[in-house]
Amino acid sequence: MKPQRWTPSPAPERARRKRSSPLLPSVRRIELPAAGPEDVVRAADGSIYTGTADGHVLRIDPASGQVSRVTNTGGRPLGLHIAADGSLLICDAERGLLRLTDPDRPAEVLVDTVDGKPLTFASNVVDNPDDGLIYFTASSRRWSLDEWKGDLIEHSGTGRLLSLAPTGDVVTLLDGLHFANGVALAPDRSCLVVAETAEYRLNRYWLTGPRAGTRDTLIDNLPGFPDNIALGSDGLVWVTLASPRNPLLDALLPRPGMLRRLLWALPDRVKPQPERTTWVMGIDFDGTVVHDLQREGTDYAMVTGVVEHDGTLILGSLHESALALTHVPHDR
Repeated sequence: MKPQRWTPSPAPERARRKRSSPLLPSVRRIELPAAGPEDVVRAADGSIYTGTADGHVLRIDPASGQVSRVTNTGGRPLGLHIAADGSLLICDAERGLLRLTDPDRPAEVLVDTVDGKPLTFASNVVDNPDDGLIYFTASSRRWSLDEWKGDLIEHSGTGRLLSLAPTGDVVTLLDGLHFANGVALAPDRSCLVVAETAEYRLNRYWLTGPRAGTRDTLIDNLPGFPDNIALGSDGLVWVTLASPRNPLLDALLPRPGMLRRLLWALPDRVKPQPERTTWVMGIDFDGTVVHDLQREGTDYAMVTGVVEHDGTLILGSLHESALALTHVPHDR
């Protein structure tokens, strides 16, 4: 543990609400054969793909609830994306960036090392159909998925945004990110939006125009921990908030690192824990919050994946044994 000091801005008022306005409607669960559908992605035929803690990638019919196994990565699949060529891109926390083109054959490893070192904690991925570039995040160089809380407590900033060219060249576009997570491509291909979980913000990385190759902030000081993000059919960036911010963590981050070392040494049951909630936001490309939808996490919690299509919301979770279906309320 090598804690770095950081002073977060005071959490916005909505972080202390128990209900959003309007309330996120009730959810319908689709039970799965394994736990941990961390991310969700929608195919053109309406089916949903997700990866679970046992290494399986699953295909789900949201109408019937039918679930079928597609493949097993041999690791821990996290972020998924259906590429322009129809293949399934998979960020595997243990094996790197993978591509599945044929369910009857093992997934191909696209990237498992960067600059001669193992790619650890690959998190989320998207491709650009115009030029074939694949963009993906790696959350941490120092911490594994099982120890993700350590990265948040340490706040050392070893996450990255990377690109993979059709030639096979891998380039680090952004380094020093604090738990790099979800990534989405703007509809006009002008920028990527990248979630930085441990700094409560969404960044833009510009791909075109005079700002190409630079980043700025789309929205800062979020009321919770942003996880995976996805471009919705409504043109909004949908972002999951896995948990509201933790007051103890916010209070310790600016203080001497010894306090966080002591905290990390404690049994897990007394460390800061995610608060059970079901929470997603829809944000436009000016950084305006269009939807702030939350409900008590009684039926579903720690939402880490979201897909919006024609007002339907499909949710995934790092810990739940199901997907959840709900919808965007009409009245705001």
